[in-house]
Amino acid sequence: MNESDIALLSEAMQRRLAKTSLAFHRSMFGKIEWGDRLLCIKGSRGVGKTTMMMQRMKEEFARTSKAFYVSLDNLFFARHSLREVADWHYKNGGTHLFVDEVHHVKHWQTEIKNIYDDYPDLSIAYSGSSMLRIDRAQGDLSRRQMVYRLDGLSFREYLAFEGVVEFPRLSLEELLADHVRLATEIVGKVKILPLFKTYLRRGYYPFYKEVRNGYEFRIREIVDEVLEKDYPAIEEVSIATIRKTRKMLMVLAASCPQTPNMSRLYQELETDRNQGLKMLSALEDAGLLKLLSTESKKVKAMSRPDKIYCDNTNLMHALHPASDVGTERETFFLNQLSVVHDVTYPAKGDFLVDGKFLFEVGGVGKSFSQIADISNSYVVNDDVEIGFGSKIPLWLFGFLY
Repeated sequence: MNESDIALLSEAMQRRLAKTSLAFHRSMFGKIEWGDRLLCIKGSRGVGKTTMMMQRMKEEFARTSKAFYVSLDNLFFARHSLREVADWHYKNGGTHLFVDEVHHVKHWQTEIKNIYDDYPDLSIAYSGSSMLRIDRAQGDLSRRQMVYRLDGLSFREYLAFEGVVEFPRLSLEELLADHVRLATEIVGKVKILPLFKTYLRRGYYPFYKEVRNGYEFRIREIVDEVLEKDYPAIEEVSIATIRKTRKMLMVLAASCPQTPNMSRLYQELETDRNQGLKMLSALEDAGLLKLLSTESKKVKAMSRPDKIYCDNTNLMHALHPASDVGTERETFFLNQLSVVHDVTYPAKGDFLVDGKFLFEVGGVGKSFSQIADISNSYVVNDDVEIGFGSKIPLWLFGFLY
């Protein structure tokens, strides 16, 4: 490795830093213990992992050379190792290393572990795909690091990102107990429903501001990158399996939220049940689908889900523009709640949260008929600014993270 190689990496880093804005920080930014020696930020493509690390660098190390950033999908790493960069940085007075797209290097866990152990004065922050299975690959990092998961923008974060209004995160219990006052306070500051409709189609992925037209096309490109680059980098899968997984995603996106005849789908994909379930799990891990089952994720084994949704409404519209409004409502609710709560499929109603709170999601006229006389049950109404009693506006559930 020579100085010209490092110069190219350094120039790439400086270009990224120059383009990084400090005007808005994700809520997760303040929750990360940046002082830890080893931390990981997992998340789907496009949710802002790189931006978060660049913001940290720009704020804390702008006037020094103590921090260095690399992305492991750079062609530089076809000939060189991350350890070489760490060694050069450490010997030149570096104290912090920021590593992006870590899953693009084989045996990355072992390499991170060795750098952590051999350079005790070097702090490492790295990011990778939401598909990373840190406890399963080579090298035991579980005792050495903190792992954070970054999701797309919540509706609350979107409003702040747009410079419309800033409002603190709500707990679910606070929302349920005091939703009328909370909604009244928010709608007194902003016309909420038009902004909510915009967010459902264009607001989950922070890069929407960089794409004037073709936002849905960019989302579809991300899907291709996840399936063609991230998936095979993390799992040993064939080209045929990647193609089958893509077809499965498109079939399911067109049928959400109903679960199709999975046996027939497996037959159409020329795969068996076991492989089909692995593909489903991979699509969920990648942040492309959400699988809803009667059992909690904490206890369930890999099995056929009861309902299948696209991960978020922006992705839903990009993959299947003809999706109906009912699917959009349920997708938004599940997406926002599942970030901070355990959501399962109940015998009655649409969603059971933390095994305690039952929700039925619908339009303005949605009633309690399907969940009547069930304790801790609520109706979630779209197209209303302020609810009453146990009827709560849908948009308010976007303030949970």
